[in-house]
Amino acid sequence: MSTEPLPILEEGSHGAVSADEPDAGGPDQDLGNAITDPASAPPMTGVWAEVVGQEAATAPLRAAAAHASAMTHAWLITGPPGSGRSQAARAFAAALQCARGGCGECRECTTALSGAHADVTVVATEKVTISIDEVRGLISVAQTSPSQGRWRVIIIEDADRMTERTSNVLLKSIEEPPPRTVWLLCAPSAEDVAVTIRSRCRIAHLRVPDPEVVARLLTERDGIDPELALECAHAAQSHIGIARRLARDPGARKRRDQVLALATEIRGVGDAVLAAADLVKVSEEDAAAATAERDAEERNELLRTLGADDGGRLPPALRAQVKQLEDDQKRRATRHKRDVLDRAIVDLMSFYRDVAIVQTGADVPLVNASHRGHIEQVARRGDMSDTVRVLDALALARERLAGNVAPLLAIEAMLIALRPRVRD
Repeated sequence: MSTEPLPILEEGSHGAVSADEPDAGGPDQDLGNAITDPASAPPMTGVWAEVVGQEAATAPLRAAAAHASAMTHAWLITGPPGSGRSQAARAFAAALQCARGGCGECRECTTALSGAHADVTVVATEKVTISIDEVRGLISVAQTSPSQGRWRVIIIEDADRMTERTSNVLLKSIEEPPPRTVWLLCAPSAEDVAVTIRSRCRIAHLRVPDPEVVARLLTERDGIDPELALECAHAAQSHIGIARRLARDPGARKRRDQVLALATEIRGVGDAVLAAADLVKVSEEDAAAATAERDAEERNELLRTLGADDGGRLPPALRAQVKQLEDDQKRRATRHKRDVLDRAIVDLMSFYRDVAIVQTGADVPLVNASHRGHIEQVARRGDMSDTVRVLDALALARERLAGNVAPLLAIEAMLIALRPRVRD
C-alpha cells in the first residue's frame, strides 16, 4: 500500500466541471495546460496504451492521475460504442491506484485492469437495466475506505441503463462522497444520464477512433493481416471489440454479409416477413448459445449454496431465490437478443450510408467497400429520398426495440421499408 499522502477533496470540488474547460483542473496554470493541451499531458503509455486514438480526450484523466489538484470525485466518460469508454475507465482506475501514475506493470495496474483489484469495483450489467438493489450495494461499498489501494474506485460501465429512480438513489452518494472514493460512470452521451447525475460529474468525451488506428492495433496486438484488419475496422465503424471479432471469426463476417444482402434480396412484403422471422430466430439462437451453459452453471451453483438438490422439489423458502435468478437470466437473454438485432440494424445503416455516398458522389471512403457492387445496384434503383426513407425506418426500428416493442413486429416493419418502391 502506498504511503504517498492523498488530497482530501473539499465539498464542492466534485461539482460539474467539463473536461474541456480551461479551469477544470483548478488555478494551477501548468495543470490547466495539461488539461487543455494534450501535448502537455502524460504520454499514452502504460495503462493508457490500449485506449487507442484518444490522446486529446483522455488528457484530463491522465492529468488528474498525475496532479492531485486536478482530481475530483465523480467523472462521466462518454463516447459512442466502441470508442473505449470502459477501457478508459479501467485505465484511469489503474492510474489512480498506481504510485507511478499508471505504469502498466505493477501489481496495482495489472489487477485494476483485470478487475481483480480489491479497491476497484466494476459493474457491467448484462441486463436491460441496472437495478436499485445493485446501486444500493455500490453505495455501501463507496462508504468504506480503501483496503490496500490509494482510492476506492467504482466503475459503472452502463450508467445509461439506470432508470430515473435508480439515479436518484445514487445521487446523494455522488453529491457527498467519502474523501477517498471516486465514481467513474460510462455512457454513450451525457444526455443518456439523468441531469442530476451529470451536473455533478466532470465529463470526458471520447471520439470514434480512426479505422487506421484500430487496424494497426489489431495487426500489432492480434497478428491480423493488415488488409483484413483495415476491412474489419471499417466494417465495425471503428468499434474495437467488434472489429476484433470480425477479424478473428470468419463465421461473424459471413453472418454480417448475410445481413447486408437483405438490402438487395428483399423484393416484396413476403420476402420481408420471411427475412424478419429468420433474423429474429438467429438472435434467439445466438442468445441461447451464449447464455444456456452459463445459466445452468449459475442455477447449479445456487442450489449447492442453498443445500438443495437439482431436480428435486424446492422448499417454499428457497423458491423466491431461484425465481430471482431465473428472472435475471431472462433479462440477460433479452438484452443479448436486442444487442444482436441492434448490431444487424447498425450494419444495414452503414450499407445505406454508403448508398447515399454513391448517390451524392461524395469523396468519402465506403464502410463496406467489399460490397461496392451491391451498393451501386441499390443506388441506381432509387434516389436520395428513398435512401433517407430507409435510414429513417432503420433508426425507428432501433427506437422501437429500445422501447420494448416485440422484436418480430419491429423487424418486419423495418424490412418492409427496404423493398424497392414501385414508381408510377
